[in-house]
Amino acid sequence: MPIYEYICKDCGEDFEALVYLSSNKKPECPKCRGTNLNKKISRIASGKSECGSCTSTSCGSGGFS
Repeated sequence: MPIYEYICKDCGEDFEALVYLSSNKKPECPKCRGTNLNKKISRIASGKSECGSCTSTSCGSGGFS
């Protein structure tokens, strides 16, 4: 179940929606309930550690959390 980012063409709401691959139903805007949406191009997640004090060699996670 991927999460996609959308922007509503009708009201300008910026939101995320879980999209079930087996569903033919289009997501709708949580603000105006419209379906006139643009799918945004999302950035992928990086593997950077979130602890702030780790480096790729100093913590056991190899820099990934």
